[in-house]
Amino acid sequence: MTVTFCGHSEVINQDDVRVWLHETVEKLIELGVDMFLLGGYGAFDRMASSVVWKLKQEYPHIQSVLVKPYPDREMDESECDWTVYPGLENVPRKFAISHRNRYMVDKADYVVAYITHGWGGAAQTLEYAKQKKKSIIYYINK
Repeated sequence: MTVTFCGHSEVINQDDVRVWLHETVEKLIELGVDMFLLGGYGAFDRMASSVVWKLKQEYPHIQSVLVKPYPDREMDESECDWTVYPGLENVPRKFAISHRNRYMVDKADYVVAYITHGWGGAAQTLEYAKQKKKSIIYYINK
């Protein structure tokens, strides 16, 4: 099974979110998830990547995959097993990230979401996941 993440580029309550992410990802691994698709942009994406990479030490069978929106842009690949480029050459550059996000949702069984407001790319990705009837796990503000 496969998980992807969707969240804002800024995370307000980082300590709480990190604890929640760790607990959520570990529970998903125990349910049989073994593939994590990561976006690589913004604070939530970096946090998700870090959590998955740390849990890989306990669960070496899991795979961490960075999904790149552009074939020619350098991204931090240090916390992933490999990268994937979903072939977005015919998509205008300004839409590449949103198309990449939809690609990740399409491939995922679960979407782990940190959404605190209803605008922006993360909120659009969440709406797409809802339309696709994906299993969504939400962070709830405390």
